[in-house]
Amino acid sequence: MATSAAVSSSIEEANRAAVARSFEAWRTGTGSPYDLLAPDAQWTITGNSAAARTYPSRDAFIDEVIRPFNARMQARLVPVVRKIYAEDDTVIVFFDAAGTARDGKPYTNTYVWILEMDNGRIVRANAFFDSIEFDDLWGRVKLAQGSAGGGTNP
Repeated sequence: MATSAAVSSSIEEANRAAVARSFEAWRTGTGSPYDLLAPDAQWTITGNSAAARTYPSRDAFIDEVIRPFNARMQARLVPVVRKIYAEDDTVIVFFDAAGTARDGKPYTNTYVWILEMDNGRIVRANAFFDSIEFDDLWGRVKLAQGSAGGGTNP
């Protein structure tokens, strides 16, 4: 019979591994961490950026943040993970990401995502990043009229 500590450790490792695989897929352009989002996942962007608030679902977050963000990019955002931590049902990812905006200027930012997992799916997220860098891109690079943005891969 497995002890509760062993079960917890197993869940932690499974969650950490799933998130690590999703970041590797993002890095290689074959997927993204957003593939792990449950349909009713709540994503909170913490702070004072133009996008800071809680998005009540996967679709709301993708439609209101990720697609418009991608539409501002010429070369996709590519992450470099510094560290992934896991405890109980929570995975924390500390990473840098860089890409090129449609105006040819680089976009670089450092992020911390706190991801609450349930059965291998992200059900709640809190994202922290440099809001000055984000807001500069968001305000500087306008969406083409009628542009809904790119796909869900960051």
